[in-house]
Amino acid sequence: MRLLLLSNSTNTGMGYLEHARDTLGAFLGPAVRSVLFIPYAAVRFTYDDYAARVRAVFEPMGYTLTSIHEVPNPQRAIAEADALAVGGGNTFQLVHHLYNVDVMDAIRARVAAGAPYIGWSAGSNVACPTLCTTNDMPIIEPPSFQSLGLVPFQINPHYLDAHPDGHMGETREERLQEFLALNPGTFVVGLREGTLLRLDGGVLELAGPRPMRVLKQGRPPREYEPGANLQFLLHAPPVS
Repeated sequence: MRLLLLSNSTNTGMGYLEHARDTLGAFLGPAVRSVLFIPYAAVRFTYDDYAARVRAVFEPMGYTLTSIHEVPNPQRAIAEADALAVGGGNTFQLVHHLYNVDVMDAIRARVAAGAPYIGWSAGSNVACPTLCTTNDMPIIEPPSFQSLGLVPFQINPHYLDAHPDGHMGETREERLQEFLALNPGTFVVGLREGTLLRLDGGVLELAGPRPMRVLKQGRPPREYEPGANLQFLLHAPPVS
């Protein structure tokens, strides 16, 4: 499988996906001519608006972009796609519509057959076994929390270490530790802003300006810099 899983779509002071455009082009390469976009995580804007925003990124790089909501047969579009891109937004909304349109299995099959998969934020969440490490509110109830399971570990996009002064609630890490208490064999990757995970040729690597934080029940959290060996994450048992 070929996966590019981004923490976020926009860095401070930069345009949409601007921080990742060179990486996107290098990942897709010249063999890919078109990208099928999945905008189902959108909540406060239309699919048309979302597709236009993403199209403005991919088409100047030479890739035709079609949104799945524009096609009459979503399963067929996925089966014929050169590459798939799944945008961010609300993860519960995204998973709900992936089930509602009945494309979970089609995406898994297409990616297993070699089509590159790009996801950012919620699109990275759904590459995991479940959506349970999202930061999003459950604004809609999907049929299941089970996601695509393209990787066996969980991702927490937009990972933050901060604990604001005067805030008496749980930190992000404490919330993720709650998940791990109920799923003790699972690894959770805290993916900070501007960073991404790339899986290509069976090799998993971190790219970007910051390290990532890996949490697992029963051991202290560990930091991994870009270039570190991350293969252990590919052999971890998924959420049961």
